[in-house]
Amino acid sequence: MRAVMLRKFGGPEALVAEEVPDPVPGPGQALIEVAVAGVTFVETQVRAGRGPRTAELPAILGNGVAGTVRAVGEGVAGSLVGARVVSTLGGYGGYAELAVAGAGDLIPIPGGVSPEHAVALLADGRTAIGLARAAGPKPGEWVLVEAAGGGVGSLLVQLAVAAGARVIGAASSAAKRGLAAELTVDYTEPGWAGRVRDAAGALDVVFDGVGGEIGATAETLLRDGGRMSVYGMAGGPMTTPGPRVTAVPWPATDLRELSRAALEEAAAGRLRPTIGLVLPLESAAEAHTAIEARQVTGKTLLTTAPSADA
Repeated sequence: MRAVMLRKFGGPEALVAEEVPDPVPGPGQALIEVAVAGVTFVETQVRAGRGPRTAELPAILGNGVAGTVRAVGEGVAGSLVGARVVSTLGGYGGYAELAVAGAGDLIPIPGGVSPEHAVALLADGRTAIGLARAAGPKPGEWVLVEAAGGGVGSLLVQLAVAAGARVIGAASSAAKRGLAAELTVDYTEPGWAGRVRDAAGALDVVFDGVGGEIGATAETLLRDGGRMSVYGMAGGPMTTPGPRVTAVPWPATDLRELSRAALEEAAAGRLRPTIGLVLPLESAAEAHTAIEARQVTGKTLLTTAPSADA
């Protein structure tokens, strides 16, 4: 099979497409013929050797894939063969034509949902739904969504708007702000926080997907007791909410249930992921370059079929 190998830590050029042996599903596992694999910011950090986790080299990066079950291992129902599924892989193995997943991690893709959308919603969808459930934006409340042009952020905007909240989307460029928010601001520009204050006064909810200085500034925009939901650190250390505000904990919910909920919302036409870049498998290095340069709006995907249309 074709796979993108990481044999040494380094820049995007360290990702090289090669022919490698096909994986074989073991007991309790299924072999997926991959149609689409997701690419995440964390994977760019792992590739560079500075991520939150360390890869054992050589490695195939990639955690989320969608495709068709080709074969199953011992103890797995043969009826799964041929099913359209989306799955996590435990962090590795996704940048390939074939991938092995635990049978218990497989989630059926509902009719009407493309493999591209299924992968885009697998992690980002469950994160957004979990965060929105926990923070509970209400009708008329002012909500700030940082990194609003990203995979999770764009979904949080949709969910908060659907809840009746008044939403401000903050992102790093005008290209990332074509959102359904009531107001958009560029948080790389001086004075962005003042624009938020002028429009909303004090905020009720902040979804902090950036951290660092941006997250710290966003916290000051909350009213006393306002809810701070922290889920990212792309701009620096993860924000630690102070005692003046309410830190929103992650809900005690099964992650697969959240992913299924996101796919059901997509099948019903109520949730649509933003897909910014779809590249062939061999272009994984280009995908990492674009993510690191913050050139992508929404989710970045690799496809084993270059003509795939998101």
